[in-house]
Amino acid sequence: MSAFALETIEKASVDELRALQLKRLKATLQHAYANSPVYRRKFDEAGVHPDHCRSLADLQRFPFTGKSDLRDAYPFGMLAVPRDRCVRIHASSGTTGKPTVVAYTQGDIATWASVMARSIRAAGARPGDMVHVSYGYGLFTGGLGAHYGAEKLGLTVVPFGGGQTERQVQLIADFRPDIIMVTPSYMLAIADEMERQGLDPRACSLRLGIFGAEPWTNDMRATIEQRLGLDAVDIYGLSEVMGPGVANECIETKDGPTIWEDHFYPEIVEPETGRPLAEGELGELVFTSLTKEALPIVRYRTRDLTRLLPGSARTMRRMEKITGRSDDMMIVRGVNVFPTQIEELILRQPALAPHYQCILTREGPLDCLTVAVEVAAGRAHDDGDAQSAAQGLAQHIKSFIGTSARIELRPAGGIERSMGKAKRVVDRRAL
Repeated sequence: MSAFALETIEKASVDELRALQLKRLKATLQHAYANSPVYRRKFDEAGVHPDHCRSLADLQRFPFTGKSDLRDAYPFGMLAVPRDRCVRIHASSGTTGKPTVVAYTQGDIATWASVMARSIRAAGARPGDMVHVSYGYGLFTGGLGAHYGAEKLGLTVVPFGGGQTERQVQLIADFRPDIIMVTPSYMLAIADEMERQGLDPRACSLRLGIFGAEPWTNDMRATIEQRLGLDAVDIYGLSEVMGPGVANECIETKDGPTIWEDHFYPEIVEPETGRPLAEGELGELVFTSLTKEALPIVRYRTRDLTRLLPGSARTMRRMEKITGRSDDMMIVRGVNVFPTQIEELILRQPALAPHYQCILTREGPLDCLTVAVEVAAGRAHDDGDAQSAAQGLAQHIKSFIGTSARIELRPAGGIERSMGKAKRVVDRRAL
């Protein structure tokens, strides 16, 4: 079968898919209980056993897994196979505590490459395409995940990684890749550098951008597509569940990432209580791996906020585009504010650029929000249009979000560029 043909499971009926999921779920729970001391303890404390899982609905009886479980088990306490069976280790940055460590058997690497290849194909890759990978390599899962998937699909890979923006632009111009895989915020930095070098971003060779690793809005999609003349497609994943490739948008619909449900079982729960929510309700996304060997994950709380939607381009369910996380929500004077809400309003102001940060400070007992935002390229930060845009942004934040914000205009390049995930919130309240 051609690598670009749909796999049988992508065309299966819902009943066939659910039967496969239940079979794999039972095996995963047995594997975790038998081989991971952490899961054996968690299941025993919750009074559940893998034999209690007779339907997919029974998964709700099992305890959640959180980031703290992985940190408490640092480095290899959650493994369900001997460490010497693991062929790869990845880890988070650990900037907020101990890093979370994930591991992969040879079988896990093969599964990951397969779901990544499926994702890139669904995004619109064609035989003979060249893929420029700007996700970071190393312990971060983005670069190597994209790399292995593109190679498995038979594409040509340029394994650039993050940073060296000037050289990235040079090689994009010289090599003429068809696809770029990168965070959406860094794609804008690359477009800025193209313009600095006197190049027209719309004239570059890129036909398709596969963007992920951070929340981004449909308004940001429209901005990127208009600025670079490509199709911008959303990829979703997280290292604890596998890495990138847990879900991907299909090019023919671009209506939210399709979850590869034969490998990852999704749930939506109420963030505060953990109560399961029905399909279509907004809540926190929870994943259980169905085929992982080294580190099976049961009911992992992602902190990502979304809703499950019926399948469209595939039988498998979609998830609404992630535009917020429960742990990046700002509470400003009792109002819940997400960075992507701010982003959406910035993109309505042509005199402003989509490079911004939300800075939280405290004045006496009150929290204060300052939005630092760059003016559009070619403008001075004190010109009349920019000042009017800043006033309009402040009014829109007050009207549409319900809180006051100060707007701090900065010149082009005044917001630090990130080579990985953009840092949208700077909390200085405890300093």
